[in-house]
Amino acid sequence: MTVLEYLSQAYRLDDRINSYIAEASHLRKLACSVGSPGYEEKHDPNHPTEAPFVRTLEKLWQMEEKINSEIDRLVDLKEQMRKVIETVPDPDERMVLYCRYIRNMSWNRIGNDLKAERTTVYRWHKSALAHIKLPENPILI
Repeated sequence: MTVLEYLSQAYRLDDRINSYIAEASHLRKLACSVGSPGYEEKHDPNHPTEAPFVRTLEKLWQMEEKINSEIDRLVDLKEQMRKVIETVPDPDERMVLYCRYIRNMSWNRIGNDLKAERTTVYRWHKSALAHIKLPENPILI
């Protein structure tokens, strides 16, 4: 695994969490929707007798557990990444790595926040990557 691949993991994990959150939001809407009542009497022993929203609530509960688990992994990964980034000697290079990989900022926003041209930000980034040493046991997603 390269340094860039290691540092890029947090962005991918954060994106996956946001996708799960959107799916959980959809499940919440489904659980709150009311179906139309059936007035006819039917009995199908193979058909579940519980209300449809109960299955949806179970899926929502499972999704929320998955989200919480992924958030825990993201917190652990970012904590390890912070320690790795702190080893970079130059403060500008450290800030570029912190902004890009911990805060998921765009290159333009990093340049604006650090009051630097894009080419300077790229130069700092490239130099910072050269100073990074992967941890012995990197967290992998």
